[in-house]
Amino acid sequence: MARKPGSRADITRPRLHAAALRLFAQHGFSAVSMRQIAGQVGVQAGALYQYIDDKQGLLFDLMRSHMEDLLHAWSTSRPPDAPALARLEHFARFHIRFHLDRADAVFVSYMELRNLAPAHFTRIEALRRRYEDELEAILRAGREEGSMALPDTKLAAMALIAMLTGVNTWFREGGRLSRDRVEDIYVDMVRKAVGG
Repeated sequence: MARKPGSRADITRPRLHAAALRLFAQHGFSAVSMRQIAGQVGVQAGALYQYIDDKQGLLFDLMRSHMEDLLHAWSTSRPPDAPALARLEHFARFHIRFHLDRADAVFVSYMELRNLAPAHFTRIEALRRRYEDELEAILRAGREEGSMALPDTKLAAMALIAMLTGVNTWFREGGRLSRDRVEDIYVDMVRKAVGG
């Protein structure tokens, strides 16, 4: 199939990913057709297959990209050795900031897990575990230091991530609370949740 005049992979592929992400977040993966995505990008539906294998692969690419971006951002943001409570505060603030700037990616990454093929699901879950392990390492250090009272650090890590990610479901710019105030309140709740 002919490529749209002026179409280039380095331009079209990011536009394709952005359009798919927006549509999946608005309507759900199952309800979105390749024709809708193509319409948003401005190409024929068949032309999309020059950039992707299929819709399932596109969903996987979006989720993988989100998780790899998250892990990379954390690796460059991770604080040096510090007391566990200080590292936990840093993690909480990092998580909120990163996720609030990517509302559609966060929504798709959590709500569309059920639509991943088993092999894709396994790969995304492995990336998610790597991130959870980063938080769990902080919680284990806090328990060893005696600054946190946690009977199960894995369960605590999953609960804290769910709580922090939940900010995306209700926070709106210009609302009653600023981002900074939300961070401060959540950090206080996180500290209390771990017995710090």
